[in-house]
Amino acid sequence: MTQVGQVGTAIGSYAPDFELPGVNGTVHHLRRYLGSHRAIAVVFISNRCPLVAQYLERLRQIQAEIEVQEATLIGINANDETQHPEEGFEPMQAFAAQHQLNFPYLRDVTQDVAEAFGAVCTPHAFLLDGEGVLRYSGAIDDNPQPAAVTQAYLKGAIAQLLRGNPPQPATTKAIGSALVWKP
Repeated sequence: MTQVGQVGTAIGSYAPDFELPGVNGTVHHLRRYLGSHRAIAVVFISNRCPLVAQYLERLRQIQAEIEVQEATLIGINANDETQHPEEGFEPMQAFAAQHQLNFPYLRDVTQDVAEAFGAVCTPHAFLLDGEGVLRYSGAIDDNPQPAAVTQAYLKGAIAQLLRGNPPQPATTKAIGSALVWKP
């Protein structure tokens, strides 16, 4: 596992715009989400990360809770599929269906979006406000084991942001499997 701090887009800065294909067959544009959502949680995930597997149910729960509040969660897979074919688009489609993902799952094949955000592991969460400004970066919560969670960082950051307050803490350390970068 890798433990990391913030690199890439700084808190208080505009997040990089993106246009990425989703497993549902459509292209997703960040600016379209900004036009209709007050908060967008971008979480870098993968098909093969054991920590992501532990977080999937929590991510589905977060999406179910926030989608009625003009907020959404977006999963992005940026791992290099030449080194790990199970990270390719077709395996992503199967993964999304198997795990009944209720949020968009997008493919960042160039890894430009992951690099611009500063994602370095999976899972790694980033929370944007409705203007596209990065307000939180880091872990989903403080423990991969659901029963041991004492601080739900991402849920708390979303709740604070939807109340009009800056999330505190604004950053935490993301812990997970290192992103697989292209050689």
